[in-house]
Amino acid sequence: MFIMKLIIAIVQDEDSSKLVSKLMQDGFSVTKLATTGGFLKAGNTTLLLGVEEERMQDAIHLIETVCKSRKQITSAPAALAGMAHGEYTTYPVEVTVGGATMFILSIEQFLKV
Repeated sequence: MFIMKLIIAIVQDEDSSKLVSKLMQDGFSVTKLATTGGFLKAGNTTLLLGVEEERMQDAIHLIETVCKSRKQITSAPAALAGMAHGEYTTYPVEVTVGGATMFILSIEQFLKV
């Protein structure tokens, strides 16, 4: 009996196609979901991978290899003195994007029907 793990990986859209291709080339089954991040309100991809425990580190390594962090300029809202209530302006802010957020869960039962 195999011990299974579920990896939920949230990656930037920019990295998702390359990552899915590499995972599939290495024999991992992956489900791709389109999601949206809260802070930047930008497109993300959430990947679901059912992985045998002994291959879990291989999957994590692939995700780390493809999904690198990088800097990006975005606009942040700010209220300025002298502006009417509720009026905002924006200013550029450098943020770190990319990389991957992973949740790894133990699977009690795995069925493929």
